[in-house]
Amino acid sequence: MEPKHPDETGPFNRRDFLGAAALGGALFAAACGAREEAVGPLGPKMEIGPLQAPDGPVLRAGLIGCGGRGTGAAGDFLSAGPNLQVVALADIFQDRVDRCRERLQEQHGMEIADDHCFTGFECHRELLDNVDVDIILQATPPHFRPAHFEAAVQARKHVFMEKPVAVDAVGSRSVMATAERADAFGLTVVAGTQFRHQRSFIETYNRVQDGAIGRIVAARAYSLRGQLWYRVPQPEWSEMEAMLRDWVNWNWLSGDFIVEQHIHGLDVLFWFTGRYPVRGIALGGRARRVTGDQYDFFAVDYELEGGVHMHTLSRQVDGCTNNISRWVVGTRGYTNCEDTIFDLDGNVIWKYEEGEPKDNSPYVQEHIDMVTAIRTGQRVNEADFNAKSALGAVMARDSAYTGLEITWEELM
Repeated sequence: MEPKHPDETGPFNRRDFLGAAALGGALFAAACGAREEAVGPLGPKMEIGPLQAPDGPVLRAGLIGCGGRGTGAAGDFLSAGPNLQVVALADIFQDRVDRCRERLQEQHGMEIADDHCFTGFECHRELLDNVDVDIILQATPPHFRPAHFEAAVQARKHVFMEKPVAVDAVGSRSVMATAERADAFGLTVVAGTQFRHQRSFIETYNRVQDGAIGRIVAARAYSLRGQLWYRVPQPEWSEMEAMLRDWVNWNWLSGDFIVEQHIHGLDVLFWFTGRYPVRGIALGGRARRVTGDQYDFFAVDYELEGGVHMHTLSRQVDGCTNNISRWVVGTRGYTNCEDTIFDLDGNVIWKYEEGEPKDNSPYVQEHIDMVTAIRTGQRVNEADFNAKSALGAVMARDSAYTGLEITWEELM
């Protein structure tokens, strides 16, 4: 699948990981409940969202984080349905605000006033304090996500936040706590693990829950690909600015690529199996990365609840074999999680067929589902399970960095 939102200013893509009625309460109850209740086949199933959010009063959004990912997320939000506006922008850097503002005007006709644009490390607070918005779209480097999420919820705003929602155990626990406050305030929260909103994945998941592959006995995920984008420091940049503009390569800002990118594969397996890791042991290293301080590759063995083992391989090195896939294996068959179920001999026993009208991009669909939840009063909160998926990725990273087995209990 093509990258989600290209980073326009660099030679590499920022997120090249993948290449209508109102929703009933069951959709979002299942969407959230499945993370906790499902422990294999016959767990709760999910309904598929509408192809467009229903009409309603204008919903005003403020964007925090105006790079390629944030600009793309703002466009996806505006494409989700009628009467949606992006009315405020915030970013540490003025040039990012200016570029995003220009593109939203050119591509979506959004005119954003000068006094609705904010820069600097406190830009999120200035936006929240000075502009009347209903929704906050968060697309900053992930390091800032827990604090920005907390501020948005405290201001009683609905939230869309990009993945990962945290880069360490402290941040993950913070997001879990803020998720509880969002529940208390009746807020909707959607995160950027878009496969949980993609029709083919949901249809496949539902069949697994019906027992199509039998009892789940193993799972594996691969994220083997080339290097992402990077920034060469410029003489006029401070060390801090150089790191922030090159954030995807720095552990404190991105969590390392196993947290920032491989979160997708891990989240799908946690979702399909209905389990999080009890413990994990990992290895990894740095081979060719030209900037930053993080690794190039990881190999992980997780033990999930119930004794099921889950193995993952991830790598970002150019010129190697690529493989981005996820697999769940059962006693009767296995699935690629995306659109196909096989028997144990490798014969296809079911395949998703796209209907008419064509399915939405999952990046738009996640915003459709958010807007639908807000307008129908069928609240959804995806923060908790996203924090747990991030925590599973942190477990692997910390194990690889230290050489130690890491347990879920230790992280919590």
